[in-house]
Amino acid sequence: MNNSLLPIHITGTDALNSIGENIIIADIDYKIIWLNSYARQSLNSIVPLYGLSNSDDLMGLSMDFFHKEPTYQRQVMSGLKNGHRARINIKNEFIADIVITPIKNMQAQNQEIEGYMVMLMDVTSQADEAKRLEEKVRELSAPILNIWDNTIALTLVGEFDIDRGETIIPVVLEECISKDIEFVMVSLRGINNFDDSVRQTLQKLYDCLKLLGVQCIIVGINPNLAVRIGALSNIATFRDAHEGLKYIMKLQENSSFN
Repeated sequence: MNNSLLPIHITGTDALNSIGENIIIADIDYKIIWLNSYARQSLNSIVPLYGLSNSDDLMGLSMDFFHKEPTYQRQVMSGLKNGHRARINIKNEFIADIVITPIKNMQAQNQEIEGYMVMLMDVTSQADEAKRLEEKVRELSAPILNIWDNTIALTLVGEFDIDRGETIIPVVLEECISKDIEFVMVSLRGINNFDDSVRQTLQKLYDCLKLLGVQCIIVGINPNLAVRIGALSNIATFRDAHEGLKYIMKLQENSSFN
């Protein structure tokens, strides 16, 4: 059986047209030679910013046409091996992620580059991007509540990534130092996603607090989250805030007897 053939009757063009992203293909000289159907439609709102009437006018244009510094872009393109990703600003009207991948002739001995596939993803207006950032800033300002003697609680909500974690950690540390905090309860009940970035942030927060002599516990662990969260080294986790607070109160009670 030839593993290079798909078991269904579709072409490469069919596959590229089915992808809901703007896909542009350029030749080895960086001239645009093909757009998928999604790009033909969605780019019609962008190309007028460059003095073009519609996306069909892109055909045959050099990618240099869209850059203020074509020399720099050509240096980036010439050095590509596996791909290049960046966040770009389009005429101060749109924001997008651009991914450029060299198209190689896999049958050739040296797998020579014969063109480039350019994907414009998550294209959004500046206004929408500003609104998204505003919402993210609002999420960042998670309230820190005093819930018990020398104990604070932090409830994380919404989307969470490594950048947000790096913002929250110093705020919590400063709160602990200024108020002589002994315990920090972090609630994950409102988190929409959980991946390695969240796990790394929680572990880093725990390690930093430990250096201050502050104990960190995690609450709001439902069964689905427990499966995804995996192992957190030495961090006590609880199903809800009630169980977590009982744990803290018991530790404080034992400490008072010692």
